[in-house]
Amino acid sequence: MDANQSGWRFRAIDHPLVAPIAAFNDNYIWLLHDPVSGQAAVVDPGDAEPVLAALEQRGLHLAAILVTHHHRDHTGGIAQLVAAHSARVFGPATEAIAGLDQTVSDADRFTLWPGGPQAQVLEIPGHTRGHIAYVLESLGDDARPLLFCGDTLFAAGCGRVFEGTAEQMLRSLERLAGQPDDTLVYCAHEYTVANLRFAQAAEPDSPAVAARLDEAIRMRAAGHTTLPSTIAIERATNPFLRVDQPGLRTSVARWQGAAVSDRTERFGVLRQWKNEFR
Repeated sequence: MDANQSGWRFRAIDHPLVAPIAAFNDNYIWLLHDPVSGQAAVVDPGDAEPVLAALEQRGLHLAAILVTHHHRDHTGGIAQLVAAHSARVFGPATEAIAGLDQTVSDADRFTLWPGGPQAQVLEIPGHTRGHIAYVLESLGDDARPLLFCGDTLFAAGCGRVFEGTAEQMLRSLERLAGQPDDTLVYCAHEYTVANLRFAQAAEPDSPAVAARLDEAIRMRAAGHTTLPSTIAIERATNPFLRVDQPGLRTSVARWQGAAVSDRTERFGVLRQWKNEFR
């Protein structure tokens, strides 16, 4: 999509070898593929049927399944996909997930298929205790890094803190925010419009947030996904990566009824505000 009048582009140019597979109400299962070898991998397949259909349509063999955390909408399709394609299944070492062939931990590296790209593991607890992300330095001829972050970092938002702590979640988000600016961000849900409505409440004077919300609304109305994002876009418009910004500090204090000087506490208050936001 072309840059808008503010000079920003709020949706990255699509990667030619990564495609979204829609599942359930708002999940994305990400399909990575090599059209030459016909090998493919998917991230967080909660439902096997749309994946099998996509593989058949493209004439691909599923070589690898990457799982970020144990929630059923990310794991429910594993067994059926393995039965159909004998794919190798990678997932977090500290979570109980049926069907894993190889558990992985922070800084582990592995190859998705013979001669294919290499993935690196980042441990990013908070949403769940053992949540991980996968980073590919590049895929095919496209040199942009790719980040598959499950339910930790969303476009303009972050996941709920279910099993971890606010401190863990903030640290995990800051770790993801430290990736290169051009890193393509592939999260697991289409929450962008709702997240940006909250971001606008948290930073009402931000022209970048307003412009991104307008773009996201138009894209969804046209039936398009709002992903991928980039790390640069998230740093500019995601309130959960901006807890130290003066305007956001003021908004949090107004909602809380008192100034919140501790940044971890401020993040926790911001997340609670989002939980209650309508």
